[in-house]
Amino acid sequence: MFCFQAKTATVKEALSKWEEKTKEKASEAKEIKLYSQIPPIEKMDASLATLSCCEKLSLSTNCIEKITNLNGLKNLKILSLSRNNIKTLTGLEAVGDTLVELWISYNLIDKLKGVGSMQKLKVLYMSNNLVKDWAEFVRLADLPCLLELVFVGNPLQEKQSTDGNWMDEASKRLPNLKKLDWIPIIKEPVDE
Repeated sequence: MFCFQAKTATVKEALSKWEEKTKEKASEAKEIKLYSQIPPIEKMDASLATLSCCEKLSLSTNCIEKITNLNGLKNLKILSLSRNNIKTLTGLEAVGDTLVELWISYNLIDKLKGVGSMQKLKVLYMSNNLVKDWAEFVRLADLPCLLELVFVGNPLQEKQSTDGNWMDEASKRLPNLKKLDWIPIIKEPVDE
């Protein structure tokens, strides 16, 4: 997603519009949808700290470049940041103890540094990013609860799929996975 608009919105402005539209108080809501804002949101500003009850936050299809200001989201379980301009996973540490699902497809992520802070993460949708080598991919092994991963469209996945060994190699490196790119992983029983 590339942003060419001169004007952008703040999270504070988007929350105000959301409250007006839904007739709910953002500070008490469990689910907040701020996706596809016009004008788009460019920064995750400090007003996110007011969302202490929020369990599911959608900021997809905006112009966000950096993950910041998640400290106040003490109950956040699902975070959707797909279709933005995010380059790193830095900033997720603040929700590492609660986050169960991260939807971050269609961004510009090539390094997975910091992913290990999300110890409860079960679902990671990060298709169509820029991860190109196994050294980065294996950082996902630091996620003890990860069961479902969508990684299609990353250079690593595309190359390995062309070579015909993506599913085997990826599931070998992440032995706890139950689903990879929407396909259930069936493991052969091991004879002892």
